[in-house]
Amino acid sequence: MRRCGALAAAAVLAVAGCGGGDGEGERAPAPRAASPSASPSESPLPEPNGELAKDPEGLAADLERTHQAMGSAVDQWLRADPARTGPPASIVHLSLRQQRIYRALAKDEGLEKRTRKLLPGELAGAARDNAVAARKLLELAKPEDDLGKFRTREPRPAGELLKHFEDAGKRFGLDWQVLAAIMLVETKYGRIKSPSWAGAKGPMQFLPSTWRQYGMGGDIHDPRDAVMGAANYLKASGAPGDYRRALHAYNPTPLYVDAVQRHARQMRKDARAYYAYYNWQVFVVTSRGDVRITGPAARR
Repeated sequence: MRRCGALAAAAVLAVAGCGGGDGEGERAPAPRAASPSASPSESPLPEPNGELAKDPEGLAADLERTHQAMGSAVDQWLRADPARTGPPASIVHLSLRQQRIYRALAKDEGLEKRTRKLLPGELAGAARDNAVAARKLLELAKPEDDLGKFRTREPRPAGELLKHFEDAGKRFGLDWQVLAAIMLVETKYGRIKSPSWAGAKGPMQFLPSTWRQYGMGGDIHDPRDAVMGAANYLKASGAPGDYRRALHAYNPTPLYVDAVQRHARQMRKDARAYYAYYNWQVFVVTSRGDVRITGPAARR
């Protein structure tokens, strides 16, 4: 049963996510920002659209510096309670920088390999997973020049969503990281409000017909209900015994399956990766190049 066909023709990526539809941009009230809002170090925050290095040495140094600062910033945010506070500006800017670097590496496999050789072991593995995931999802994207089709909003708090993933994982015997990776790829944790071109809806992008069977009477647009429905569907499709089979049922392309599994793997290795992913923004692939439509200094 095909549940979400959006990625087959998606222009929106989480590093890529599925979504489309009509309407103007919308934003729900955001949780209050955590304090302090500056980077935990004395370094200035990365410019949202600042130029990236073109050489592997520059990109490796930038990625390592960003990764180290991110770890400190996430640890600080965790002490402030991500269920009640929005992300500090430091994490928003650092996550965007990280995402932009991975997207650049995704588009040039040779550059990605040369850059990865200059990184320490664990970061090299993270760079490979994130760049390859982005590359696979970019293969599924088709350009869309009408940005007015995409409606966006602020996501629910990171800690609140994490509890939904954990609760659903416990109920159905699944890894919460897989559920978190699906919402990342599908809608950037609910930032994409529009239905997909195929009519899939909600933060986990269910077709209404499939939702009626697996949504357990919940609201397709409610994050908790959507995560529970997704867990129910994955369980019925073979998870946790065979995640690849279950994810292929969720979206029947190996490109999607591999991307989700790579993101889930990074969250299994370090739960702080979830908080970085939570702050990744929505990019639209257009005939003129990528356009970012959420986050600081976004273009519309």
